[in-house]
Amino acid sequence: MRYLPLTAEDRNAMLAKIGVNGIDDLFASVPADKLLKAPPVLPNAKSEMAVEKIMTAFASRNVTASSVPFFVGAGAYKHHVPATVDHLIQRSEFLTSYTPYQPEIAQGTLQYLYEFQTQVALLTGMEVANASMYDGSTGTAEAVLMAHRVTRRSKAILSGGLHPHYTDVVHTISKMAGHTEVAMPADVDGSEDLIAKIDGETSCVVVQNPDVFGNLRDLTPIAQACHKAGALLVAVFTEAVSLGLIKSPGEMGADIVVGEGQSIGNALNYGGPYVGLFATRQKYVRQMPGRLCGQTVDAEGRRGFVLTLSTREQHIRRDKATSNICTNSGLCVLAFTIHMALLGEKGLRKLALVNHANAVKLAEMLAKVKGIELIQKNFFNEFTIRVPGSAASLLEKLAARGILGGVPYSRLSPNAELKDLLIIASTEVNTDEDRTALVSALKELV
Repeated sequence: MRYLPLTAEDRNAMLAKIGVNGIDDLFASVPADKLLKAPPVLPNAKSEMAVEKIMTAFASRNVTASSVPFFVGAGAYKHHVPATVDHLIQRSEFLTSYTPYQPEIAQGTLQYLYEFQTQVALLTGMEVANASMYDGSTGTAEAVLMAHRVTRRSKAILSGGLHPHYTDVVHTISKMAGHTEVAMPADVDGSEDLIAKIDGETSCVVVQNPDVFGNLRDLTPIAQACHKAGALLVAVFTEAVSLGLIKSPGEMGADIVVGEGQSIGNALNYGGPYVGLFATRQKYVRQMPGRLCGQTVDAEGRRGFVLTLSTREQHIRRDKATSNICTNSGLCVLAFTIHMALLGEKGLRKLALVNHANAVKLAEMLAKVKGIELIQKNFFNEFTIRVPGSAASLLEKLAARGILGGVPYSRLSPNAELKDLLIIASTEVNTDEDRTALVSALKELV
């Protein structure tokens, strides 16, 4: 009872309130083969030193991204993060001021959030950005909800090139809100006709660029078609470094731009925490979720920073809030801001060029391997190949050779017809030796 203070009666009352018969019903959506049939076999007690030894042994079984040739992407990318970034974010004045609940007291926090917003607005080609979202996927769902508020419509069209996990998050939010979504089939080569799907009930079209398969798209015609129909274009990205080279979504007519900022300043971290970037046009700023920091002057004329807009449920608007997001990814934002400041505009462009050159070099090498089909002609640092048989099985064989060769599309979406697709990313961290190792292994395995 010390650790489980609720009585059997308490638990039964809660189960009855939510309409289930027992605790097992709470796990009904978990596949049966993933549920434990019995408690794990663990010793009752060990000393602290013994536990550390056991856990270290468990951890040593992991293959880290830095220890082998690594070509995994599909929404999370291995980039070099300068040591300066980690050093600065661990300073006590940054580490302890995570998020501005009493904003005007934490001027330093507000200032770097303001600078982050400026960076994101410039990066995306938009007029205003917020102080971040949790990650790219939840940010995309928030963008769809925002488009519904702006247009007073409730139908979203989702590109078949949108990352399947992002599509799943939008689907969950739409289902709970009673909204309609039209999810296009997987668009492997970037040939889908989204414009034909737009009608008078469409709130927004959601398009990823570069998309999950690596295709680069010109969003301008889609934006024009959206605006003609009174809808909004939501542009999504998962690779922030790409914005250093390709035309910005704002320049192509996007109304809301949202994406994942992990690539800049933030390590892979087993999938999180990450940082969602969110930007829009000035006329929609009051429908934007999350926080917005602004610059002002105090009574004595000194520059200061304030929480300009914060239409969240924890502030004044309560049930009328534009979003229920309860915070921003403060420390990840700081890492992003520091890394971006270290790069500067010229540095970001150079980094993007190196990424693209590395990917082109690898794609040209793979195109010469018998049995491999290179699908994309235009891409940034990620592309898709078609291999004989199962891409997932091929990756297991590569992993046995100490090479993490990419992401099988079947891992993201269980489409049996696309089980032969392998998504490969090549960033600035990949060397000629890495590329040779992957190509040589595939020549033997394919």
